[in-house]
Amino acid sequence: MADADQIVDITVIGGGPTGLAAAYYGGHRDATVRIVESLEQLGGQVSAVYPEKHIFDVAGFPKINGQALIDQLTDQAMQYAPDVRLGTVIETIEHRDDETIALHTADGETLLTRTMIVTAGHGAFEPRKLGVDTLEAFAGNGLHYYVREKAAFTGKRVALVGGGDSALDWALNFTPGNEDGNQNKAESVILVHRRDGFRAAPASVARMHELCEQMEMQFIVGQVTGHEEKDGKLAAVKVTGGDGVTRTVPLDVLLVFFGLSPKLGPIADWGLDIERKQLKVDTEKFSTNVPGIFAVGDINTYPGKKKLILSGFHECALAAFGAAPFIFPDKKIHLQFTTTSPKLHKVLGVESPVFD
Repeated sequence: MADADQIVDITVIGGGPTGLAAAYYGGHRDATVRIVESLEQLGGQVSAVYPEKHIFDVAGFPKINGQALIDQLTDQAMQYAPDVRLGTVIETIEHRDDETIALHTADGETLLTRTMIVTAGHGAFEPRKLGVDTLEAFAGNGLHYYVREKAAFTGKRVALVGGGDSALDWALNFTPGNEDGNQNKAESVILVHRRDGFRAAPASVARMHELCEQMEMQFIVGQVTGHEEKDGKLAAVKVTGGDGVTRTVPLDVLLVFFGLSPKLGPIADWGLDIERKQLKVDTEKFSTNVPGIFAVGDINTYPGKKKLILSGFHECALAAFGAAPFIFPDKKIHLQFTTTSPKLHKVLGVESPVFD
């Protein structure tokens, strides 16, 4: 790991799929790179929210598991050996006279960089909580807001709360009678939603009702209002329906899917032009209004913006090119292709082809 006082060429803020791509393209441009991620793992929202769901619209992959995509992006980025700082939040930034930017962390550390590529997605995000204070004591141990590993729920009595796609998708995924090829099935599945209307895809709602009719899972209209515990573990939740009747639902695991609450956090105080909680950029270099700072992925906005992982990859490549003049002001930047560049082949550890 690089020393804190080492000046790197590019600091990537955010370690999600776009951040990992930005680190790769930065290394591709001969830059030294540091990744700063507020979570304790790389992967951003893909790893935190849907690591085991499939993504279908990334070029080259007809279908790929979310975490598998992150793993491949990580392998690709690590070819250039970036410095990675996990669990680190940049609170303030300071432009110095020597054309470097000082990044001051919440832990009191100062990291130095020549440029920044902000890939912080929707900013700092946290799940919307259930709102039952007594249950929060079981967070991470009986109460969960994410599914990080499906196998951890195999054979468990699972209750899910929510009416959106995540709640319905995971309810179907865990239901024993749902033939979807998933082997990590729960012992039982109960879906709890405050009303009989859903924000999820109609096909998912229809399938849920089919499984309920087949008695493969249950659906309860109501809200979680309390809990029971046994030997210090979450054993049941109290669900109060519209009729005022409170029922006890035994369980091993409670999964809550109320969505995420996005917040720009400290980024809002960095002097960047902001429009609807997003950073305004041009589309030539994806630069912000502050020289040397670029923004790519879901964090930015411009006319015609589409929030797709694929779009983020394109933006990363152009931002890396845009950062190069700040890093190498006296050097002419040439486009190099990984298929033909001996220099890149040497860095990547592959043999250059010989052409007759």
